[in-house]
Parts: sequence; C-alpha cells; structure tokens
Amino acid sequence: MNALTKPDPGNHRILVIDDNPSIHADFRKVLGPLSGPLRAELDADEAALFGDAPTAGRQWNFEIDSAMQGQEGLKMVEAALAEGRPYATAFVDVRMPPGWDGVETIQHLWKCDPELQVVICTAYSDFSWDQIIGKLGATDKLLILKKPFDNVEVLQFAHALTEKWLLCRRASLQMEELDRLVRERTAALQAANEQLSLEVQERILIEAALRVSEHRFSKAFNASPIAMAIVSRRDTCFVDVNEGFAKLLGWSREKVLADNFATLPMWDDPEVHTDFLGRLRGDLSITDLACGLRTRTGDLREANVIAEAFDLDGVPHVLLLLEDVTERKQLEERLRQSQKMEAIGQLAAGVAHDFNNILTVIRGHISLQLASAQVQGAQRSSLAQVLAASERASSLTRQLLSFSRRQVAQPRAIRLHQVIGQVGDMLRRLLGETVALEVACPDDLPAVVGDPANVELILMNLAVNARDAMPEGGTVRIEPAAVHFTPADCAHFPERRTGGFVRLSVSDNGSGMTPEVLARVFEPFFTTKEIGKGTGLGLATVYGIVRQHEGWIEVRSQQGIGTTFDVFFPGSGCAHEESAAPEIEVATTIGGTETILAVEDEPDLRELVQVVLESAGYRVLLAENGPSALALFAEHEEEIDLLITDMVMPGGITGRELAADLQARKPGLRAVFTSGYSADLMGDDAPRSHEIDFLQKPYAPDTLLRMVRACLGESELCAQMAG
Repeated sequence: MNALTKPDPGNHRILVIDDNPSIHADFRKVLGPLSGPLRAELDADEAALFGDAPTAGRQWNFEIDSAMQGQEGLKMVEAALAEGRPYATAFVDVRMPPGWDGVETIQHLWKCDPELQVVICTAYSDFSWDQIIGKLGATDKLLILKKPFDNVEVLQFAHALTEKWLLCRRASLQMEELDRLVRERTAALQAANEQLSLEVQERILIEAALRVSEHRFSKAFNASPIAMAIVSRRDTCFVDVNEGFAKLLGWSREKVLADNFATLPMWDDPEVHTDFLGRLRGDLSITDLACGLRTRTGDLREANVIAEAFDLDGVPHVLLLLEDVTERKQLEERLRQSQKMEAIGQLAAGVAHDFNNILTVIRGHISLQLASAQVQGAQRSSLAQVLAASERASSLTRQLLSFSRRQVAQPRAIRLHQVIGQVGDMLRRLLGETVALEVACPDDLPAVVGDPANVELILMNLAVNARDAMPEGGTVRIEPAAVHFTPADCAHFPERRTGGFVRLSVSDNGSGMTPEVLARVFEPFFTTKEIGKGTGLGLATVYGIVRQHEGWIEVRSQQGIGTTFDVFFPGSGCAHEESAAPEIEVATTIGGTETILAVEDEPDLRELVQVVLESAGYRVLLAENGPSALALFAEHEEEIDLLITDMVMPGGITGRELAADLQARKPGLRAVFTSGYSADLMGDDAPRSHEIDFLQKPYAPDTLLRMVRACLGESELCAQMAG
C-alpha cells in the first residue's frame, strides 16, 4: 500500500512551553487516552476517506514534553526535527519572564518548523488578537486559548490540532506523490512514439485509478452525516449535494441540484443570506456561523455553517458544511429552564418559610383575642375576618412549599383510576356546563406512590387551567396509561428516566400557548390572566407536587389547537392500594404545670409561644438559638420536661442536632419540632414525618397546646397525632 492509500500512524507529540510548573502538570492530567464514541466516529471517517477498515481498540495517547521558557522550547523543537519525530502541536504561554514572550517564541518556532500547530495561552489582560496577528500574521496554524481554560477545550484543541498536523503531512505526501506521477506520465508521453502500446496501457491504468479515487471521494461525501454541498462561486449553482444536505432541508437531492444557491429559500434571516452571498463572491472562509435554516415545510432548524473556498478544474468553488444543532440547543435550553426552576423553587421555599413564621404570630394572637370573652360584636367579627385571611395566606404558602417540594406529604401506594373516579364529580362542577369532561381510564394500571390529596390537587389545577383556555367551551380529556421508556426514548428529554412509569395526561382543545408563554408556564406568580383573575401559582404547585413525587411533567401546546400536560409517576411495585390511616381523636386536656424549653429564633414567635404556654399553666424557658438552649439546659436539666424547637436556626446548631444532644444527656426527653418547611428537612437518615412530633407552621395555639399535652401525657396518643 503506497503513501496515497495507507496513512502513517500519526504524530501525537505535544510541547508545552510555560514558566508555571503547575500548568505542565495540568496538561499532563488533561491529555490522557482518547477513546469512545468520538474516536469511533473519527476512525469511521478515516476509513471512508482512505478505504481501510478502522483498527479495533485503537487508543490515542499524547506524548507531552515540557519547556519552562522559549529558548528551551526552541532547542527541543530543533532536536525533535533532527531525530525525525517533530512535534505536532505546541501550547505556548503568552507571558514568560525572563526571556522571550509567547509571541516572540512562536516566531522562532515557526522559523525552525513551519508546520508546527500552535495554541497561544493568554489571559484577558494580555495581548489582543489584533496585536498577536500583527506580529505573527494571519495563519490557520494558530489558535488562542483564554485562561483560565476548560479541560475539555484543551483536550479538543490538542486532538484537533494533532489531527490537522497529520492531515497536512498526508496532503504534502500526496502532493509529492502526484508530482511524481505527473513526471512519470510526461516521460511516458515522450516515449509514446516508440511504445504506443505501453502508452495505451498506462492510460487505462490511470483511468482505473481515477475511478477508484472518485468512488472513494463520492462514498465519503455522500455517507457523511453532516450536510455538505459544493457550490460554484461564478454562478452560485449547486455542483453536488449529499443526502444529508437534502434531508436537512426536506427537499429531494434532484430538486436542490436543479435550483440555485442564491434563490433556494433555506435562510431564516434575509440579512444573513445577503451577507453570505456577498462573501461567497469574495475571499470566503467561514467557521461556525450560527444561523437559522428553513426546511421545505417551514420548520426552523438551528445550524452551524462552515464554508471553505477551493478550485475545481481551475474554477472557483466553495464547500459548505451545515451542522444541525437544533436538538442540542433544545437540550441546553431545557437544562437552563430546569436550573432556573430549581433556583425559583429555593426562593419560593425561603419566602414561604419566613411568611409562615409571620402567619403563626398573626394567627396565634388573633386566636388568643377571639378566645377572650371581652372581645364581642364588631371587634370580634373584624378579628374573625383577619383570621380567615390568614388561613387563605396559609394556603398560599402551602402552594409555594408544594412548588419547592418542601410541603408535608403522606405518600402511599394508590391507583390513579380510583383517585380520578373520586374527584370526577368535583372536576365537572369546576369545568362548568360549557366544557365536557372525557375520562379514558383503564382498570389495570400499576399502582404509584403518591399522596391522594396532592394528586387530586394536580387534577384540579390542570382542569382549571384547561377551562380558562376554553372561554367558549370545549373538551378536557383525562387519560392515564402505563408507559415504559428505553434509553432511546430518553435521549432528547433531560428529565426522563428509563423504566416503567404511569403517565397522567390532561388535554384540552383550547387556545394553546405561544413558545414564550410555554417557556415560563411553571414559574410562580406568572400568569397571562387579567389582574385579579389568577395568582399564577396553579401550575407552579403542580410542578412542585410532581417533583416531590419523584416524577416529572412534560407540556405540548400549539396555538389554536390545544395543550396537553403529561405527568409521569414512578411505579410503586405494590400489588394493592394502601388504605389511608384512620383519623385519631385528640385529647381535650391541654393545660399543665410542667417546665418547657422553647427554642425559636423569631422574637415575635418566641413571645407568642411563651404567652400561649404560660396561659395554659406551663413554666416556659426561652432560648433564641441552639447555643443559648444548651446553656439553659445545663442550668435546669432536672426541671425541663419537654423541648419545643424550630428546625432551622442561626448559631450553627439545627433543631434536630439540638434535640439529639439534649436527649443524649437526658434519655426520655420528648421533643416537638416546628418549621415553616416540612419534616423532610431533617435529612435522609432522620425518622420520617409520621414518626416524630412535628408542627407545621403556621399552627394555631390550641394545636400547639394539644401537641404539648399529648407529649407530656399519653405517649401513644402523641404518636397517633404525629401520624
């Protein structure tokens, strides 16, 4: 196999010139073995170009050498050339005191080895690109890597430039081989008069070799998954396009070849089209031009365009490569949306937590006032309205906590068709007479782990959202189904997971949503309704509940056609639905004389707890955080009968840690936990919410007194209450 058909094994020698030893260590860590899907793809392209089968299990390793300054690097380049093993790529720091800087070093390196590919490493405060080009000249052998650099970017640069060096070396060898063939052909023609038969045979052999070469190029061109086209720069006619180009635009290959590049309606932005045509007639060299392309059906595809000018039989042409990055852009956007929703959820949880503390104080003092016989008439009615308003505010914070997945839930194995059946009549009343409800619910659905009340809330919120999208009436369809996802099904959906799930679909044939609205549909307080017509928390609550159930939600919507919400629940693995726990009657005796240590960082709430407990006869010791509670406990250990503590407090000690410390000192000490979040915040290794004494803020004074009395009195009753 000659030099035209058999490529050399490659050159992966890299020289790092930097005065910082840690930079050399970083490069050696980053530039390790390269294998996997990217290597397999490159091997396949090489096989298509050169006609060889890819080598199985081939690994690519970089050989890294280091120099601390430019003069030392130049000596190493000279030595490498002398031994016939030149460097393919050099990473050169722009600042290397003392001695040559990076730009001067590169000038010396290129005088010694003009084929060396160079990456100049520079910070934002170093030379500008114009300054570097002014000193080194415009060249495709130079790339810039900004510090601090990304490991993947370094690996990509190293691999791409060593491959480029190899391809340039191969091209040089091929040109030398072609020159040799031309000389041989000239000699053969000169001897044609004496050896006519030999000339004919030579011609036959050359034509055969040309057909083989054309076949190989055609195979690589047409088999490439990247859309490729060859366009004449004289008249902008298509010379050839591959199937990938035709498939991307949705036209047949024959249709594209019959059209003209200047008139083919493939550009989304007319200005980009005009600019591209102008550059097509000039000195064209385009890399990674991001643009929008329109397909035959009008769909928009995001693409990166690469264009390179070349001559074909003396006629100027351009090679176009269109990389379809639509799905990658969509995945990136979904990831950004997911991260944004997570951040909003954290914010919502913090707001709800602080608001619950405030509501606890408001509800507590109003309840104390209403319990007084002296409050009557209009004053009592006014206080009752304030209490009712605080109840509505409490409902609002519960929705925020549901969105942030920090609301108390009572999950168990349930059947969706039974939950849908129980809430069906309520949904019909919510939808009204102008909206029809269709339910297609199989009886053999697998059970899922969920809180029935929260699942009902999901159905009601989605139904109300669908109703509001159909002011003139329409149809809402609820359809659960068992689904199973393979890795291929999850490839373009970041939240999907492989395995079996139960999908709950709620569809409407309403007005649908624009892409802008669809991108923000789950944000808290975002609504397209008129002021006063909606809180903007309905779909945010649905999002939070679904995430709390370890599921996810997908939305499909088209203006004028309708919207479908697909909610996915993991299967429970249970054969039967668990029955709900029976309600337990609570003791009515709520007073006592015991000593209680109450720990709360909010001053107003701490004062309320003291008033409520002391009014019931208890002795109360107050602490604002964990350290002060430990100090009080050290003084009154024998007297303290119960601990009431907030879960999240300043001072470096959480409520759970405080309780564990005090219970270790005094075994049998009971603890009541309070929080504006949920009991789940105590961590994965803590008991679940039904196994501890937990009060969710905001709570009423009588609820606090009953919990305290239950903990100080009958332990069994306390356990039933917490459950």
